[in-house]
Amino acid sequence: MTPPSEAPEFEHLSYQVEDRVAIVTLRRPQALNALNQDALIELADVVEVIAQDPEVRVAIFTGEGRAFVAGADIGEIAALQDVFAAREFAILGQSVFNEIAALPLPTIAAINGYALGGGLELALACDLRVASTKARLGLPEVGLGIIPGFGGTQRLPRLVGRGRALDLIFTGRHLSAEEALSLGLVNRVGEDALETAKELAAVILRNGPVALALAKEAVGRGENLDLQEALEIEADLFGLACATQDMREGTRAFLEKRTPQFRGE
Repeated sequence: MTPPSEAPEFEHLSYQVEDRVAIVTLRRPQALNALNQDALIELADVVEVIAQDPEVRVAIFTGEGRAFVAGADIGEIAALQDVFAAREFAILGQSVFNEIAALPLPTIAAINGYALGGGLELALACDLRVASTKARLGLPEVGLGIIPGFGGTQRLPRLVGRGRALDLIFTGRHLSAEEALSLGLVNRVGEDALETAKELAAVILRNGPVALALAKEAVGRGENLDLQEALEIEADLFGLACATQDMREGTRAFLEKRTPQFRGE
């Protein structure tokens, strides 16, 4: 096992790298890890750290204590005085989550407890979601007289369909981990979300890192195009994958009946 990388210091989250997996843990347990402006800025900073670390191949986002992220900071929302300030707060959250979504590597949300409002929106910005059996997920914003503002109205319908998304948004109800799994909102459920996420990361790490990045790009670029345009993107990216040293190593290892040693080249 490789030792953890030296972690930068943050006030509202912790960051460490273990065996090529970055683990970002939100740490505002007194506020159930609610996202205030400072926490969002730190999230943006840590995403930049991940993007610039060539050793990181998978990133996991989780929360400390009994919550993943219970939402955006209601105190900060209540203090918003006008349309323009509120819009800027939404754009900040959207921008940070867009940066997470744009990372060129697999990302996993390890949902260990409450993932509500901005917390669910953070999880939706990740590629995969793993929930503990105690997790509760939802978008309860309408009960506060507002709407999801960090991407929930857009990412949730794309994931589970318009009707199911509107059901969750209109009612604001909380889902159990099992119901979230049945809707396709989460990919896996386990007793311990972080350990289950690490197990999933270990499986992903067996594969070629360039191929993983290109596969993520293919899905992201193609999902809102018509099929033929999307297939052309897939063919282009398949061509790029076939020009890599990882492709040479992967096919050679298969033919030689051994485990490939990918280098991300």
